Amino acid sequence: MALRRPALLLLLPLFGYRLLAVELTSSNTKPVVQEFQSVELSCIIKSTVTPDPRIEWKKIRDGETSYVFFDNKMQGDFATRAEILSRTSLVIKNTTRMDTATYRCEVAAPSDTKTIDEINIQLTVQVKPVTPRCTVPKAVPVGKTASLHCHENEGYPKSTYSWYRNSEPLSPDTKSNAKLQNSSYSLNPTTGTLVFHAVHKGDTGRYSCIATNDAGFAKCEEQEMEVYDLNIGGIIGGVLVVLAVLVLITLGICCAYRRGYFANSKDSGESYKTPAKPDCVNYIRTDDEGDFRHKSSFVI
Repeated sequence: MALRRPALLLLLPLFGYRLLAVELTSSNTKPVVQEFQSVELSCIIKSTVTPDPRIEWKKIRDGETSYVFFDNKMQGDFATRAEILSRTSLVIKNTTRMDTATYRCEVAAPSDTKTIDEINIQLTVQVKPVTPRCTVPKAVPVGKTASLHCHENEGYPKSTYSWYRNSEPLSPDTKSNAKLQNSSYSLNPTTGTLVFHAVHKGDTGRYSCIATNDAGFAKCEEQEMEVYDLNIGGIIGGVLVVLAVLVLITLGICCAYRRGYFANSKDSGESYKTPAKPDCVNYIRTDDEGDFRHKSSFVI
């Protein structure tokens, strides 16, 4: 009696026969490339009996899946900058930071016992840092806190930061450098923040910062920070001068009040009154005189 197909497939390995199944492999499942360069995503058919298997490439980024190669054609923006190499591998030209993603190579082989296989390729596109933004205070008094900041957000992987004073590196560990043992600061290479907890005259200088990642580095321009002494005597003297001026002004106002310079005119004497006309006198004007003369009248 003839054996059924499932039973026959189970017996084939016992007689030295290998199950015919499509199987994929890759020479590099985690390629890394710098932005604007070309990269090959390796997908190799290790075994198959199907003469013309169907090939598909998919891109998975931020949880979304899109076609790269489907129905023997490149899809989307890959149509002008990607191609299939050696039947199954994918070559991407002029890579961008947006190409960083997981790419899935899928092969369908209908003539094989196992008809489908897939392999994931994790592509990383490195991006050089841009010139970081640096903020350095221009002048700080001795003993005060000073914060210096350095940051850029274009590089991938994320940049780390190092600070320089007068072109000499500032170590995160001040004890490792004899020139820095008198300095009291903390440096965070991840955030790019340099904090002087109590500046002294030796911290005066030109400061610059370098952002670095696996793709390269970028540097901001040097900026001057001056540390100056506080003139306590001058400050106290200035305050005393201001107080003395205020006292003199107050005394001057008080003396002016006492001497009556600010008194009301009603209090200084009698107000001027228009003289009243005498009784029985009328003032008249004639054309001949051109002036006033008086005329008496009597009342009986």
